[in-house]
Amino acid sequence: MSGRPADGHRPVLLGVRHHGPGSARAVRAALERCAPAAVLIEGPPEADALVPLAARDGMRPPVALLAHVEDDPGRAAFWPLAEFSPEWVALRWALEHDVPVRFIDLPAAHSLAMTQDDGAPGEETPGEGTPGEDTPDGAAPGPADVRVDPIRALAETAGYDDPERWWEDVIEHRGAGGTTTGGAHTETDPLAPFAALAEAMAALREAYGDGGHHHDPLREAHMRLRLRAARKEFGDDVAVVCGAWHVPALAHRTTVAADRQLLKGLPKAKVAMTWVPWTHRRLSRHSGYGAGIASPGWYGHLFSAPDRPVERWLTEVAGVLREEDYAVSSAHVIEAVRLAEGLATVRGRPLAGLTELDDAIRAVMGDGTDAPSSLIHDRLVVGEVLGQVPDDAPAVPLQRDLTRSQRTLRLKPEALERERELDLRKDTDAARSRLLHRLRLLGISWGEPAHSRAGTGTFRETWRLRWEPELAVRVAEAGIWGTTVHAAATAKATTEATGATSLAEVTALAEHCLLAELPDALPVVMRALADRAALDTDVGHLAQALPALVRSVRYGDVRGTDATALRDVATGLAERVFVGLPPACLGLDADGAADLRGHLDATHRAVALLAQEENPPQPPAGPHTAHRTGPAARPADLRARWATVLRSLSERDTVPGLLRGRATRLLLDEGALTDGGAERLMGLALSPGTAPTDAAGWIEGFLGGGDSGDGGMLLVHDARLLALLDGWLTGVPDTAFTDVLPLLRRTFAAYEAGVRRTLGELVRRGPTTTAADPAHPADTDAPGFGPGLDRDRAAAVLPTLRLLLGLGQHGFDDLTEVAS
Repeated sequence: MSGRPADGHRPVLLGVRHHGPGSARAVRAALERCAPAAVLIEGPPEADALVPLAARDGMRPPVALLAHVEDDPGRAAFWPLAEFSPEWVALRWALEHDVPVRFIDLPAAHSLAMTQDDGAPGEETPGEGTPGEDTPDGAAPGPADVRVDPIRALAETAGYDDPERWWEDVIEHRGAGGTTTGGAHTETDPLAPFAALAEAMAALREAYGDGGHHHDPLREAHMRLRLRAARKEFGDDVAVVCGAWHVPALAHRTTVAADRQLLKGLPKAKVAMTWVPWTHRRLSRHSGYGAGIASPGWYGHLFSAPDRPVERWLTEVAGVLREEDYAVSSAHVIEAVRLAEGLATVRGRPLAGLTELDDAIRAVMGDGTDAPSSLIHDRLVVGEVLGQVPDDAPAVPLQRDLTRSQRTLRLKPEALERERELDLRKDTDAARSRLLHRLRLLGISWGEPAHSRAGTGTFRETWRLRWEPELAVRVAEAGIWGTTVHAAATAKATTEATGATSLAEVTALAEHCLLAELPDALPVVMRALADRAALDTDVGHLAQALPALVRSVRYGDVRGTDATALRDVATGLAERVFVGLPPACLGLDADGAADLRGHLDATHRAVALLAQEENPPQPPAGPHTAHRTGPAARPADLRARWATVLRSLSERDTVPGLLRGRATRLLLDEGALTDGGAERLMGLALSPGTAPTDAAGWIEGFLGGGDSGDGGMLLVHDARLLALLDGWLTGVPDTAFTDVLPLLRRTFAAYEAGVRRTLGELVRRGPTTTAADPAHPADTDAPGFGPGLDRDRAAAVLPTLRLLLGLGQHGFDDLTEVAS
């Protein structure tokens, strides 16, 4: 367009839509035609010094200019550029032809300072969402104080109900294989479409006023001043590439004094600027990007493949579907091309767009289903392309250290989410784990822990890795803590430890320090942990913190970290839980009992794991085995004291039935109940003097929930417990049965269908008292099972168990005693 000012001067104003391949091709053609002496681009002037980096081999779009306030790195703004962005094409054309480039938008020093004053988040600064050209979906023309979407207004004027479809037909498909044979458009004047668009924007601004962001007058005043300065420096032979909405304002004649008056007294901040990688996904509109587009992958395809784009696109689609085991042949591609072109003809479109291509893919390659279309949308329409910037681009020291670590550890940042299995017994994988944990501590969530499919061992970790452009801002923010990842994580952990207000916060921080291997921060964290643990008297808080501490001890042992101090704190915390738990269980309602039941289970697991960590498996006994005394006996004492606590809970009538039942079950699983102990406690809990709801709670605690989920199998194999339960249930009064039923249904519904079926069959057959062995009257027959315990067959597996468990002769004797 010549989009020339009213006075007819030479400067050419090229109004564009950001991230449009049609606009990008038109800009290149216009620059080739005009051959200006300088190119002015909408963007922050601080980026002028970064222009030469765009010509480096290591620069690969999509990329973005990142500006952030030096004193507040979180206050930042991006100016993204893709391969098909008109601004990027103009920048590259100028560098290829050795033409000076100037950015003319309002400086980031002002825009970020004004954003801070407005209280708006950094990503909504003018850099990411230029009003007018690309506003979010749903915007519509309105009064002067309403943000205008000019694309929608022009589309409605042309009779289109979809502004994206109108823009594709009028702009993007021009020169993109406008015919099915790939012929280029025949227009001879590359400035003609710009002139038409400038005229349309002038009409819209006349009808609706400025209709943009309230900072637009300031931005446009600065653009005019920069344009005047460029004309003084290079003459009138300059070209301006900016959003089409701003063209009428730049063509409007104003005085220098008036523009300077508008900009007088603007707030200012000290900013730093650099190039950072960007992604197609972050260019898409659904990501929340103000100037986003719906299909960056499709636009990139239109720009890179102007000849036969339909055929090439469907060929790529076929390749992706074949990778996912879809049966797609060359015949499918041919038929899909024909269908897409036929639909475009019927609908009056110059070229098949995404709508026609999606319909063709669904009908021909997807057999009428949407599954292939969803896959293609994620892989191709949006895409997961990650850009690249040169190594010598300006960056904070922390970013440089992170880049070095990524290369050393061969952890390449990627836009596509990937899972990575780490074996912590390998040095490289252990270093990768430390790096990822340190970054998480710094708030840089490049990786997130995931459930491992390889097992639950502590020597393996699974991570989901995905690099987002916003992480560049997080790295800049974390730079205040140090110049390396290790130093920054240590400094932040130390600071957070001194400022933590709750025991849970310090406990989680201690776990992070061990996972990230921060030995310099751990003493400070441990002192804070000991102080918080001593001051906190809430047994719920203590029980909630204990499992994390024990996990930290375990992870520290796996990574070879000295966790002695942490183990001592965990042991002390466990002893405080032992003292405070029984009183805390008194006088609880149903909700309180349910909460404390979770703490009961967590403490039980933590005590078992802590005892295991303090008492690792010993080699077989022999003449050279030292007699173990002193602190080595602590694990056994710890478990014994915990068993005493559970026994106290199981026998105290004032404790809710749910907790009494759960304590009884944990004692039974630990082998801490004598013969008939479980039956005795169940008989007391289900006695006629116990309220039915309390008895049902006891049953839920004893047979339901937990990690094992084997309460049903316990009833299947213990006829005495089943008979007690059956007898109690048949004696529940009718008036109490409706209160008991929901609790029982919740308990038994968790059992597998086969277990429920077996229990029903056992109840239907009734109890049996036939003894299998006169010497062992407890070995009774169970309907559907064998005639009792065959002790000779059971003893045959004991040598194998001894080898599997790594037990000495003493352990073997224990197993023999258990079997007998």
